[in-house]
Amino acid sequence: MTNSPQHDGLPNSAVSLGEQVAGIIERLPPDKLSLGELLDVFSDEGLLLLTILLTLVFLIPVSIPGVSTVFGAAILLVGVSRLFNRPLWLPQRIKDKALPADRLRPGLTAGLVWVRRMEKISRPHRLRFFVDGPGQGVINNLAFILAALLLMAPFGFVPFSNTLPALALLLYAIGFIQRDGGAILLGHLANIGTIIYFSVLIGGGGVAARELFQRLTG
Repeated sequence: MTNSPQHDGLPNSAVSLGEQVAGIIERLPPDKLSLGELLDVFSDEGLLLLTILLTLVFLIPVSIPGVSTVFGAAILLVGVSRLFNRPLWLPQRIKDKALPADRLRPGLTAGLVWVRRMEKISRPHRLRFFVDGPGQGVINNLAFILAALLLMAPFGFVPFSNTLPALALLLYAIGFIQRDGGAILLGHLANIGTIIYFSVLIGGGGVAARELFQRLTG
């Protein structure tokens, strides 16, 4: 994979973002695929387009074991490559991990509705301060990396624990492509919402564990 993080624009401006992602989903193998094969499908179509595809499966109520770790790690490394302006590099173990394409395709297709919704509300070059302001590139890429880390958090069994950071990543990717500060701002808000939600989960779990311990030892 030799994509440069600078290639944020759509590979074909005449085709909508949703149509491009739908076309990539249609080209997936019928049963099994690896992340390396998925990267081959993307070729030079851009890291942000890859990010959008990888987030789709988390935007619907479906559970595919192991996907959040693999996809989250890939998105994290996309963020790192953008932050340091370097080509994407993935460990061979992540590239070669087999994924169930037959289970991924329905989830990806269902998640396309989110891309089309975001396309409708996104406006190119809106609120440019959040895109082009001093140091905004670094701040936004660090926020992108944070969202990827939150996606990898071990709360996959909890409702919306993957959905919120995936939504943040989708907003960031569309915001970067469209140079839309409004989408990026919404991504920041989704990140904050995820942190609050996780804090409540951790705090509530601690209280429940303490009460259980007290009952068992009381």
